[in-house]
Amino acid sequence: MTAEVFTPNDVTVTMTPTAVRHVRKQLDKKPEAKGIRLAITRSGCSGFKYETQWVEESAGDDRVFHIDGVDVFVKEEHLPMVNGIEIDFVTEGVNSLFRFRNPNATAECGCGESFTIA
Repeated sequence: MTAEVFTPNDVTVTMTPTAVRHVRKQLDKKPEAKGIRLAITRSGCSGFKYETQWVEESAGDDRVFHIDGVDVFVKEEHLPMVNGIEIDFVTEGVNSLFRFRNPNATAECGCGESFTIA
């Protein structure tokens, strides 16, 4: 039997230049915000869902990723599920949204709102 070892120091979270520009623009409007939180919650038809929130105070179990002047906060417990993720910001028609490219996701629901991790 083998076990996969997860080392939190090896985690990467990246953002596209478009996502960085969007978050910076929003942070300029929210001087109390220190950055953005990437969180995972149980939800949707595939099991998990991404959530983003503005961060005013860092929590003790946060890992902070400094990406081109944007701080991305992730709870330690979520690190295995987001390792290697790329956060993008896209416009499709009249809608703009974050798009997450997560190499750990093994499936996504049809609407793209939730994902599965093996």
